[in-house]
Amino acid sequence: MKLLHHLNAREIPLCLLLNRINRLRPISRFFAGISRLGNGVFWYTLMLMLPLIYGSSALYVSLHMGLVGLVGLVIYKALKGSTLRVRPYHYSRDIFQNVAALDQFSFPSGHTLHAVSFTLVLLHYYPEWFYLVVPFAVLTALSRLILGLHYPSDVFIGALIGAALALSSFLVLA
Repeated sequence: MKLLHHLNAREIPLCLLLNRINRLRPISRFFAGISRLGNGVFWYTLMLMLPLIYGSSALYVSLHMGLVGLVGLVIYKALKGSTLRVRPYHYSRDIFQNVAALDQFSFPSGHTLHAVSFTLVLLHYYPEWFYLVVPFAVLTALSRLILGLHYPSDVFIGALIGAALALSSFLVLA
C-alpha cells in the first residue's frame, strides 16, 4: 500500500521522539522485557493458568482466547505480507534498535493486535483482571514504538484490528 509508505516520512519524527528514551539503559531493558513477554509468553501462560484458577469452566475462555489469537495471527501475517512496510529502524538510521523483530515488516503491530484482542476477551469473562492486563497491553503497544519496531499507525491499526476481532468473536461464539 503506497499510503503506508507515504506515511513513513510523516511518522518518523514521532518515532524518533519516542525512540529517544530507548537509549536510557533501564528504560530500554524494561520495554525489551515487556516486548518479550508480549511475544506470547504472558498471554499463553495466562491461558494455561485460567483453568487452574477458575476451574474447568475457564477452559472455554482459554480456548476462546486461543482461537482469537490464531485468527489474529492469520490476519496480521496476511497484512504484513501484502503491505511490505519497512520498520522504522530500516527507514531511518537514527532509530536505535536493540531488540530483534520477529519478522521483517512493520504493518500492523501483531503484538498490539494480540494484546488488545486477548485483553478484551479475558475482561469479557473476568473483569477482575483489568488492573493487570490493561496496563500490560498499553505497555506492550508503547514498547513497539519506543523500541523503534513500529510506526504509530502500525500500533493504532493493530489495536483496532484486535478490538474488532475480539468483539466479532463474541458474536460468533455467543
